[in-house]
Amino acid sequence: MKIKIKIAKLPFMVKIAVPSLLLGFGIFFGTKYYGNTSKVSYITETVTIGTLMTSISASGTITSGDTTYITTGSTGTVSKVFVKNGDVVTKNQKLAEINLDDLGQETKTTAWNNYQKALVNVKTVETQKEIDAINVLQKKDALKKAENAKRDAHSGGWNPTTRNPYTDTELMIVDKQYEEAIAGYDAAVSNSSISNANISLAQAKASAAYRSYQQVSSTVYAPASGIIDNLALAVGVSIGNTQTSSITVSSGTDSTSNSVSVNSQKIGAIKNPEGQYQATVSLTEVDVTTVKSGQKVTLTLDAFPESSFTGTVLAVNTSGSVSSGVTAYSATILLDKTSIDIYTNMAVNATIITSTKTDVLLVSSSAIQTSTTGSYIQVLKDDKTTDVAIETGSSNDFQTEIISGLSEGDVIVTATSSTQTSSTTSKNSSGNTLFTGNSRNGGMPGGPGF
Repeated sequence: MKIKIKIAKLPFMVKIAVPSLLLGFGIFFGTKYYGNTSKVSYITETVTIGTLMTSISASGTITSGDTTYITTGSTGTVSKVFVKNGDVVTKNQKLAEINLDDLGQETKTTAWNNYQKALVNVKTVETQKEIDAINVLQKKDALKKAENAKRDAHSGGWNPTTRNPYTDTELMIVDKQYEEAIAGYDAAVSNSSISNANISLAQAKASAAYRSYQQVSSTVYAPASGIIDNLALAVGVSIGNTQTSSITVSSGTDSTSNSVSVNSQKIGAIKNPEGQYQATVSLTEVDVTTVKSGQKVTLTLDAFPESSFTGTVLAVNTSGSVSSGVTAYSATILLDKTSIDIYTNMAVNATIITSTKTDVLLVSSSAIQTSTTGSYIQVLKDDKTTDVAIETGSSNDFQTEIISGLSEGDVIVTATSSTQTSSTTSKNSSGNTLFTGNSRNGGMPGGPGF
């Protein structure tokens, strides 16, 4: 059937719209869409031989540094200052003189008296050592006599006191005397063995008493060798008993007599150019079993975000402490020498290298897949992938050691990506091709009149 249209009688807009409409319907009813195709891309890497380092992370604070603070418990007015900031001093060098007030004089006298008593105690334990040595010789001689008496008594000899054979009771007495001689000799040896320890303890107390005296005497001494820093002393400056930390001036033998507590004042510092910083970090129950003395450490400090530090584990406290039901263990880290001024109590983050393996096969951990039969990796060869069973060893956050299944140079798949392409062909009712196109990821193509 033919359709006749008198175009001449139609308005201008209709003349254009009708052919376009017919063309559109022809495309609509004649268009066919064909199936999608997918292309898989592989992200690969090559199996290499390298070094695998495993580590754990911990946080803590700087617990000691290269600075020794100058403190004094004296009270009075500064009369002389012998050094200035930047000067190099040695331990126990005089730094300043103080005119003590009444409280200062009283404290100094007490401290000196306690020091003298401590020296007397040293002499006493030194004398006791000689007494103990003599006692050992006497007890040894007594043991020898008791041993001979026992041997003679049981060999049929006569009692030298009664000039008659030993009775059963006398034999028992001889045996008991021998046992007592052994006990006496052992006790004498034990007492003598701790004589040196008693002397060392007495000497330590005397040293402590002298340091207490120095802390409250009219002279300020350098507590360590190094460079003077932040010294806040000048002639005429008044030093008062106003600080919160205290020094107890005592002989150490009686906490209630010959004892006075005074407050110490920080008046400067001494920096040791050869000193090293220490940090203490907290470890979990799992991590503490892998941390050992001598392991290498890298550290960062919040105060120095642009710097990185290195160090070594000095010791691990395996006793642990419990807080709110959580057990933590501390590790002490010695930092390597640095020119950066670090202060105590600064926050520190540490990475402790717990193990290092060299010359091992390494792959990215993301390449490893698992199934019910074990671990495997996809190996790419000639654009084809093959699942290869593997045996793994140690690993860190990024890499895993391969014990068997792969060789150096193998190309493995670490990840895949898929690109989907849609092919579309459009024809009109007459069978003529009007549009052919591709659309990625399933997108619908456009076309004339649609």
